[in-house]
Amino acid sequence: MTITAYTVTDPVAEHGEGPVWSARWGGLRWVDMLAGDVLALGPGGEVRRRHVGAVAAVVRPRVSGGYVVAGERELLLTDSDDLDAPLRSLGEAWSDPTVRMNDGGCDPDGRFYIGSMAYDSAPGRGALYVAGPEGGLSVVLSGVTVSNGFGFSPDGRLAYYADTATGQVDVFDYDREGGLSGRRPFAIVHPRHGAPDGLTVDAEGGVWVALWGGGAVRRYDAGGQLDAVISLPARQVTAVTFGGDDLDRLFVTTSALGVDRAEQPLAGSVFAADPGVRGLPVLPTTL
Repeated sequence: MTITAYTVTDPVAEHGEGPVWSARWGGLRWVDMLAGDVLALGPGGEVRRRHVGAVAAVVRPRVSGGYVVAGERELLLTDSDDLDAPLRSLGEAWSDPTVRMNDGGCDPDGRFYIGSMAYDSAPGRGALYVAGPEGGLSVVLSGVTVSNGFGFSPDGRLAYYADTATGQVDVFDYDREGGLSGRRPFAIVHPRHGAPDGLTVDAEGGVWVALWGGGAVRRYDAGGQLDAVISLPARQVTAVTFGGDDLDRLFVTTSALGVDRAEQPLAGSVFAADPGVRGLPVLPTTL
């Protein structure tokens, strides 16, 4: 099945990433990652921007109110849902300036996971971490190259994860006590179709995967079979999330990194599609 996408914003980001919908925020937020900015979409389509540091890798709502932002090498918290609320740092997670935070998300029990990668994408220099109650990071996966999409099945028993360099989406078993276990391939993306980047899961258990360099989003059913494609007029597709009042609209972020804007004038825009299936509410963090 082929699904049509349409533009939601102008090309407002150099490296748009990590879209998240929260009714508490009043809608969609995402990041212009390497500009260090968190962006918010207003009800009239206007875009607000808030600078948080050298990098803004991930933004997620907190259970207690406010939100967390993963910066270059630190987690930043605020107790207010206001985009411009003051942020406080939980401290530098590592000192190596050649490695930065990348994509991440939360598990059904509110734990916050954040991936990392080397600025030069050197193989094996990244990791996937989980934050403890005070924000300290513990390694979940080591030897990662470009830690990217992270999402959970509707029943919370499966976790999907993409290390972009592997060319595949993996699936783990998940439980509250044991965390992630039993890593195995879920869907393999041939290089001619791009590489898996961000992902989200719908209410039927379908996994929607953004394809970096592929100009598309793909849906894989719960068994890992491809069953829908959204083509986009921008090649560097970075991440996806469901939003709207009924969570029935799929928002897609794109990047202009390495792109000739004369050839791809919409690179860096946010797109949307109406895929005929609803998504799941964003999982907030207990941080």
